Amino acid sequence: MTLTPTGLAFTLPLLAAALSAGAEEWPDIRSVPLDLTVPPLAEGTPAAGKRVRAVAAEYAGTAVYHTLYLPLDWEPGRRYPVIVEYAGNGPYQNAYGDTCTGKVEDCGLGYGSSGGKGFIWVCLPTISADRQHHQLQWWGDVEATVAYCLTVVPEVCRQYGGDPQAVLLAGFSRGAIACNYIGLHDDAIAALWCGFICHSHYDGVLAWPYPGSDRAAAARRLQRLGGRPQFISHEVSSRATREYLAAACPQGRFTFVDLRYRNHTDSWVRRDTAERQRLREWVRNTLPGHSGQGGPDPE
Repeated sequence: MTLTPTGLAFTLPLLAAALSAGAEEWPDIRSVPLDLTVPPLAEGTPAAGKRVRAVAAEYAGTAVYHTLYLPLDWEPGRRYPVIVEYAGNGPYQNAYGDTCTGKVEDCGLGYGSSGGKGFIWVCLPTISADRQHHQLQWWGDVEATVAYCLTVVPEVCRQYGGDPQAVLLAGFSRGAIACNYIGLHDDAIAALWCGFICHSHYDGVLAWPYPGSDRAAAARRLQRLGGRPQFISHEVSSRATREYLAAACPQGRFTFVDLRYRNHTDSWVRRDTAERQRLREWVRNTLPGHSGQGGPDPE
């Protein structure tokens, strides 16, 4: 998680120590070779296997945009589940060489979850207070970010065959917090999702330097989850989130996965790991009407 430059003089050293305690004893994710490469971002018309830059109409002329990927097996007239993703904070780099830019084009969790097949993948921005740029750290204008999502997700479903009953919300680090902080912000946006993929951090577990990060506010958002499932993973240990949710939402449908690696990154979904297999199994079980699951890059 990227840390903002002010207001955290006491919190950050304690947090860093807590998250990294014992992590050096775990293997580095780079010991597992990549078997997926996220398609480069392109301009032009969306097409099967292509990832493009797109803009909601009301943001034309600004620097605000999202990315849209249509799967390799995409055909007009067919229905596809959708993975919507929010990015982590940026710029970030830790002692293990893990990085995050905070940019939508550098997301990868949704692509690795599907392997590039069977799922439409959309990466949405968090929007700055002036509504002219992306907010790379934390939230900027939350209402604008929510409104952008409420415009783009139904539009993608209408134009490209997304199944509005099979939309997952995913995110890494800040994006994992966004699954609840943005995705459960109000009843309208909460109604979009059938499940959530939250990797590394979780709304309400820690206090962060923005309004509404406290547990009382997080609990109000969590009430909008209902009975929908969440896949929750974390490098080394998800214990803090398990303990939080045991008290905050004991009836929740949560699947917890501890990654056997020390890295704060979403790149594990682009590698053949047991944790990725568990994630893809969870996706299949969450979307039983959709069989599309990808594998390694095509030859």
